Amino acid sequence: QVQLVESGGGLVQAGDSLRLSCALSGRTFSAYSMGWFRQAPGQEREFVSAISWDGGNTYYRDAVKGRFTISRDNDKSTLYLHMSSLKPEDTAVYFCAASYYSNWRYYTGQGYNYWGQGTQVTVSS
Repeated sequence: QVQLVESGGGLVQAGDSLRLSCALSGRTFSAYSMGWFRQAPGQEREFVSAISWDGGNTYYRDAVKGRFTISRDNDKSTLYLHMSSLKPEDTAVYFCAASYYSNWRYYTGQGYNYWGQGTQVTVSS
């Protein structure tokens, strides 16, 4: 059984940086493509960023391009999201997700098989 555990969230000020981590256990991490999603209060969950199993392909939603960087360390079975120049509109619960689909649709929650419990990121103005 795959388990995903996020960490690194917190309360920061606008313009600050934060790094989220997501540790996968139970299976071989490198077998999965990975993604980050977020959900703000009263809003739908939305795609943030994704990375292929080998890190060779990365994807971002337009609103975070140039500010967020996704990466992975397959030896440590860990996914990262480095967030810089944070804005109040980045406030949300951030979830990591894992996909073993060959036809991986990175931009939708339906493209993933396993989810973490989420970590809160709050950006004050």
